[in-house]
Amino acid sequence: MRTLLKFTSDITAGNTAIADGRLPAVIKDTMDRLKPEAAYFFAENGNRTGLLVFDLKDVSDIPSIAEPLFITLKAKVEFIPVMNADDLQKGLKTAVKTKYVTEQ
Repeated sequence: MRTLLKFTSDITAGNTAIADGRLPAVIKDTMDRLKPEAAYFFAENGNRTGLLVFDLKDVSDIPSIAEPLFITLKAKVEFIPVMNADDLQKGLKTAVKTKYVTEQ
């Protein structure tokens, strides 16, 4: 399932992880494992934040993805199912066939 992983690092833990080299390592390991179709990194509300869009093959993979971010960065982590434009079009075609969608 196409999934958006959003993680936001604790400032102090992130500073420490940069100083000791763990931040680039945990990011690289995460990227190598997930092979995201898109990845963005930015500051949000004054915190280091990353967005990765990847294929979550099994929900049982969530702990092994999240724990390095929790442990190394004391990060807040979110997993959100997402669609691309093709997925949305397919879903809308199905939605209009339901009895609950009517013309206005």
